Amino acid sequence: MNQTDLSVIVIGIAIVFVGLMCIILLCKIMSALCGISAKVPESSAAQSGPTSAPAGASTFRLPPESAAVISAVIAEELGKEASSIRIVSVKKL
Repeated sequence: MNQTDLSVIVIGIAIVFVGLMCIILLCKIMSALCGISAKVPESSAAQSGPTSAPAGASTFRLPPESAAVISAVIAEELGKEASSIRIVSVKKL
C-alpha cells in the first residue's frame, strides 16, 4: 500500500464518522423538537378550562376489535387462553 491508498482510506473513514455524527445530532434535535411539540397541547388543554366530561372520566373508547386483538396478543405472550384475559383499562399514548 502506498501513501495515496492510505490517505483515501483515512479520508473515507473520516467522512463516514462525520456523517454519523451529523445523523446523531439531527436525531437529538428532532427528539427535542418532538418533546416540545408534545408538551404544548397538554398546557393549552389545561388552560382551556373544564370540559364537559366528569372528573376522572376518560373520553377514549376502545373499539371491540382492538380489545380482542390486545387480549389475543397478551394471551399469546403469557401462554394463556384469550378468554382468561380481562382488560381493565387502556391508556391512549
